[in-house]
Amino acid sequence: MRFVDTNVLLYAISRQEDEQAKARRANEILLSSDLGLSVQVLQEFYVQATRESRSDPLTHERTVALVNAFRRFPVQETTVTLVLAAMEAKQRFQISYWDAAILEAARELGCEVVLSEDLNEGQDYAGVRVENPFGD
Repeated sequence: MRFVDTNVLLYAISRQEDEQAKARRANEILLSSDLGLSVQVLQEFYVQATRESRSDPLTHERTVALVNAFRRFPVQETTVTLVLAAMEAKQRFQISYWDAAILEAARELGCEVVLSEDLNEGQDYAGVRVENPFGD
Protein backbone atom coordinates (compact mmCIF):
# COMPACT_ATOMS: atom_id res chain seq x y z
CA MET A 1 0.00 0.00 0.00
CA ARG A 2 1.08 3.59 -0.66
CA PHE A 3 0.41 6.58 1.56
CA VAL A 4 -0.69 9.84 -0.07
CA ASP A 5 0.69 13.10 1.34
CA THR A 6 -1.35 16.30 1.24
CA ASN A 7 0.45 17.73 -1.79
CA VAL A 8 -0.95 14.96 -3.99
CA LEU A 9 -4.51 15.91 -3.02
CA LEU A 10 -3.80 19.60 -3.55
CA TYR A 11 -2.31 19.07 -7.01
CA ALA A 12 -5.37 17.00 -7.93
CA ILE A 13 -7.57 20.09 -7.54
CA SER A 14 -5.15 22.63 -8.96
CA ARG A 15 -6.27 24.79 -11.86
CA GLN A 16 -2.92 26.59 -12.07
CA GLU A 17 -1.54 26.48 -15.61
CA ASP A 18 1.98 25.66 -14.42
CA GLU A 19 0.71 22.74 -12.29
CA GLN A 20 -1.38 20.91 -14.91
CA ALA A 21 1.14 18.08 -15.44
CA LYS A 22 1.20 17.50 -11.67
CA ALA A 23 -2.60 17.74 -11.54
CA ARG A 24 -2.91 15.00 -14.18
CA ARG A 25 -0.40 12.80 -12.34
CA ALA A 26 -2.15 13.37 -8.99
CA ASN A 27 -5.50 12.40 -10.46
CA GLU A 28 -3.96 9.26 -12.00
CA ILE A 29 -2.64 8.32 -8.56
CA LEU A 30 -6.05 8.85 -6.97
CA LEU A 31 -7.58 6.29 -9.34
CA SER A 32 -5.53 3.60 -7.58
CA SER A 33 -7.04 1.36 -4.95
CA ASP A 34 -3.84 0.73 -2.98
CA LEU A 35 -3.73 4.12 -1.22
CA GLY A 36 -4.04 5.26 2.36
CA LEU A 37 -4.02 8.62 4.09
CA SER A 38 -4.48 10.12 7.52
CA VAL A 39 -6.67 12.50 9.44
CA GLN A 40 -3.72 14.93 9.35
CA VAL A 41 -3.68 14.82 5.54
CA LEU A 42 -7.43 15.48 5.39
CA GLN A 43 -7.07 18.41 7.81
CA GLU A 44 -4.18 19.92 5.87
CA PHE A 45 -6.07 19.48 2.60
CA TYR A 46 -9.14 21.28 3.95
CA VAL A 47 -7.13 24.21 5.31
CA GLN A 48 -5.02 24.65 2.18
CA ALA A 49 -7.82 24.07 -0.35
CA THR A 50 -10.06 26.70 1.23
CA ARG A 51 -7.34 29.23 2.07
CA GLU A 52 -8.49 32.65 0.84
CA SER A 53 -4.98 33.58 -0.30
CA ARG A 54 -4.95 30.56 -2.64
CA SER A 55 -5.30 31.60 -6.28
CA ASP A 56 -8.05 29.03 -6.84
CA PRO A 57 -9.70 28.37 -3.44
CA LEU A 58 -12.47 25.83 -3.14
CA THR A 59 -15.66 26.50 -1.25
CA HIS A 60 -16.19 24.92 2.13
CA GLU A 61 -18.96 22.73 0.67
CA ARG A 62 -16.84 21.49 -2.25
CA THR A 63 -13.89 20.73 0.04
CA VAL A 64 -16.07 18.82 2.51
CA ALA A 65 -17.44 16.78 -0.40
CA LEU A 66 -13.89 15.97 -1.54
CA VAL A 67 -12.79 15.01 1.98
CA ASN A 68 -15.75 12.65 2.17
CA ALA A 69 -14.80 11.20 -1.24
CA PHE A 70 -11.21 10.66 -0.07
CA ARG A 71 -12.58 8.57 2.79
CA ARG A 72 -12.92 5.72 0.26
CA PHE A 73 -9.27 5.06 1.15
CA PRO A 74 -8.18 3.75 4.55
CA VAL A 75 -7.67 6.75 6.87
CA GLN A 76 -5.30 6.53 9.82
CA GLU A 77 -6.72 8.20 12.91
CA THR A 78 -4.53 10.41 15.08
CA THR A 79 -3.92 8.50 18.31
CA VAL A 80 -1.69 9.03 21.30
CA THR A 81 0.40 6.09 20.11
CA LEU A 82 0.87 7.76 16.72
CA VAL A 83 1.79 11.09 18.33
CA LEU A 84 4.40 9.42 20.54
CA ALA A 85 5.83 7.51 17.57
CA ALA A 86 5.99 10.74 15.56
CA MET A 87 7.85 12.51 18.37
CA GLU A 88 10.38 9.67 18.42
CA ALA A 89 10.74 9.72 14.62
CA LYS A 90 11.21 13.50 14.67
CA GLN A 91 14.23 13.07 16.92
CA ARG A 92 15.57 9.97 15.21
CA PHE A 93 15.45 11.36 11.66
CA GLN A 94 15.84 15.07 12.47
CA ILE A 95 12.70 16.06 10.53
CA SER A 96 9.68 18.17 11.43
CA TYR A 97 7.05 16.70 13.73
CA TRP A 98 4.45 16.99 10.94
CA ASP A 99 6.60 15.04 8.47
CA ALA A 100 7.26 12.45 11.16
CA ALA A 101 3.51 12.15 11.81
CA ILE A 102 2.98 11.45 8.09
CA LEU A 103 5.61 8.71 8.16
CA GLU A 104 4.20 7.15 11.31
CA ALA A 105 0.62 7.25 10.00
CA ALA A 106 1.87 5.47 6.88
CA ARG A 107 3.66 2.88 9.01
CA GLU A 108 0.53 2.34 11.13
CA LEU A 109 -1.53 1.68 7.98
CA GLY A 110 1.08 -0.79 6.72
CA CYS A 111 2.23 1.41 3.84
CA GLU A 112 5.77 0.85 2.62
CA VAL A 113 5.81 3.97 0.41
CA VAL A 114 4.85 7.60 1.03
CA LEU A 115 4.03 9.57 -2.12
CA SER A 116 5.26 13.09 -1.40
CA GLU A 117 7.38 15.85 -2.82
CA ASP A 118 7.98 17.27 0.66
CA LEU A 119 10.26 14.56 2.07
CA ASN A 120 13.62 13.31 0.81
CA GLU A 121 13.08 11.35 -2.41
CA GLY A 122 14.22 7.75 -2.06
CA GLN A 123 14.99 7.97 1.64
CA ASP A 124 14.02 4.99 3.74
CA TYR A 125 12.72 5.93 7.18
CA ALA A 126 13.00 2.58 8.95
CA GLY A 127 10.93 0.67 6.41
CA VAL A 128 8.86 3.52 4.98
CA ARG A 129 10.35 4.85 1.73
CA VAL A 130 9.55 8.20 0.13
CA GLU A 131 8.77 8.50 -3.58
CA ASN A 132 8.19 11.80 -5.36
CA PRO A 133 5.44 10.95 -7.84
CA PHE A 134 6.01 14.19 -9.74
CA GLY A 135 9.62 13.52 -10.68
CA ASP A 136 10.98 16.87 -9.48
